[in-house]
Amino acid sequence: MSEPFIAEIKMFAGGFAPRGYALCNGQQLSVQQNQALYAVIGNLYGGTAPTTLGLPNFGGCTPIGQGTLAGTNTTFAAGGTGGIEAVTLTTSNLPLHNHILKASTGTADHSTPTETSVLASATDPAGSPLKIYGQGAPVDTQMALQAIGNTGQSLPLSVRNPYLSVSFIIALMGIFPSRN
Repeated sequence: MSEPFIAEIKMFAGGFAPRGYALCNGQQLSVQQNQALYAVIGNLYGGTAPTTLGLPNFGGCTPIGQGTLAGTNTTFAAGGTGGIEAVTLTTSNLPLHNHILKASTGTADHSTPTETSVLASATDPAGSPLKIYGQGAPVDTQMALQAIGNTGQSLPLSVRNPYLSVSFIIALMGIFPSRN
């Protein structure tokens, strides 16, 4: 195997970093003990110059290439982060829609609303229609909360694609990369 460039990042199937590498988990390293690595990546991934440098952190992140996205003004800089793992949908995220209140002109056969029943015509014991929807109507029952109104739990929705975890490792030693 050829000697890596300093700061070269590789995917590695093991759960440890081989000799000469470190896991890309955002840890801080001493600049004094890693001067060549610091010369290549500086504080792109964190740290407090001139004492520490941060390694990239791929925990829960997907790597993307740096540069400008073709056909747009969107630029991704080395060391930049973005995106979110989960979102909570709100009414402003949903397409315009309505909820129809289910009702029937037939005679009611329940005295209380349920999740599966609909509004229906009410009659008195003699069979005469009651004006239960007008002013001054005798209101003796309440519609089920599920008929109209708010529902849901406002739980976040995952936006992460299917994945397979591997280790990302960074070369601490090797060939110093020259710029062309």
